[in-house]
Amino acid sequence: MHIRGLILEGYSHAGKTSVLKALKLLQAQDESSERSIIVLSEHYSQLLNNVHGEFKCLNRDEHLHVLKERVDMLKQLNGWATYLGPDASKGSRGIFFILERFHLNHRVAFPAESLYEIEKIENDLLLLGAKCALLTVSPENIEQRMQTRTPHEWKNKTKNEIRKSADEFLHTQSELRKQSSLSILPTIEINTDNKDWAAYAKELMDLLI
Repeated sequence: MHIRGLILEGYSHAGKTSVLKALKLLQAQDESSERSIIVLSEHYSQLLNNVHGEFKCLNRDEHLHVLKERVDMLKQLNGWATYLGPDASKGSRGIFFILERFHLNHRVAFPAESLYEIEKIENDLLLLGAKCALLTVSPENIEQRMQTRTPHEWKNKTKNEIRKSADEFLHTQSELRKQSSLSILPTIEINTDNKDWAAYAKELMDLLI
């Protein structure tokens, strides 16, 4: 197999973008690593998107279609590398991918719907060497994490509004944890309270070895 990758899941402000950046840096520093890197941020796979200034939430079928398209792209690229044969080094033909907000995001959004399609996508990802990381924040640190990352957004918020957002964070995080236990994809949970992005990235890269 010429491909491997990571899926970063977690609620907003859990540290997905920071870990993603650290992963790209760590992978680039390894001279023996893959030369072909595919990094898709949440804007290419999430449910809620800003479309020409207006927010649009994909329905279940639309979101499944988006996820399937992304996975099919990876399958096609891996198929090409396999077609070329095993003669070249892993670095020259290998593919390393990172996906942000993917299958668990879908499971949490549509928990009562049929799992057949999302389980098929997860199985395809498993065959592509994917592993998942669920990034979490301790309940007592949620409010601070939300406000320190984007302080301008919280400047005029009341205590009740902040508490309500923190409760939503905690609820969604709990649902992500629940759905990760039901997924066939190998998943580890990483608490990001310490914001040690480089250490988290190394832990995840070691997971792929």
